[in-house]
Amino acid sequence: MATESWTVRPADERLRPLLARDYVGFAESGAAGEGWLEAPTSRVTVILNLGERFGGLPDSFAAGLTDTWTWVERGDAVSCLDLKLTPLGAYTLLGVPMHELTGKAIDVGDLLGPAVRPLLDALREAPDWEERFRLLDRFLVRRAEVGPRPAGAVAWAWRRLAESGGQVPVGRLAEEVGWSHRHLVARFREQVGLTPKTLARIVRFNGLLRGVEAGGEVRWAELAVDHGYYDQAHLYRDFRQFLGLTPAAFLAQRGVTFFQDGSATAS
Repeated sequence: MATESWTVRPADERLRPLLARDYVGFAESGAAGEGWLEAPTSRVTVILNLGERFGGLPDSFAAGLTDTWTWVERGDAVSCLDLKLTPLGAYTLLGVPMHELTGKAIDVGDLLGPAVRPLLDALREAPDWEERFRLLDRFLVRRAEVGPRPAGAVAWAWRRLAESGGQVPVGRLAEEVGWSHRHLVARFREQVGLTPKTLARIVRFNGLLRGVEAGGEVRWAELAVDHGYYDQAHLYRDFRQFLGLTPAAFLAQRGVTFFQDGSATAS
């Protein structure tokens, strides 16, 4: 029988604007062969592995934004630190153009260089999660002090998308920041990883999923209108692309664990 445990702690206050949620220390055993379906989100995941690898992924890795679903395999003896970064936080902390991570999981050593190896060794040797969180704070604060800063216009556009549930047209965003549509798309891909239009669809879809998971009778027509879907065809398209399922199949499989974004966090 699979067992799992979670230890959660807020990051250093200097890092909190860059993170989409608190640090999570995760351990599980006996779950080999199991897994979960994950919808695309507006978060960048960083896994610092202390135990077995996740399937065929690098030992410790950063996974950028993607525009489709992912099946994540569980392991038999997993222990890791799980970080969820905002896209702009990832741009600062990882220090690379975010489109280089889009749809990929890249070894943290390739992103952060040789300085990350002593951190991983210290995390494995630490006596408890609290000490691991302290080590991580120190490392990431140093990264944040020297990392690149996103353009103010990109940060504004990201906040508008997050706060509106993905319902602000890209043309309006470009007008608000005073850039051409083409320039906004190019800079957004560089510093976020996806185009504003694609990210808006993902934010909107995750909002709809939260509405479904809130419980009660699912009224697709009402949910669709609430989250900016103008017709059933667009709703079905997003379900197919983001979960590989129809809405009906999604409801039929609600016993399966689906992971999606929490409320979007702007940075």
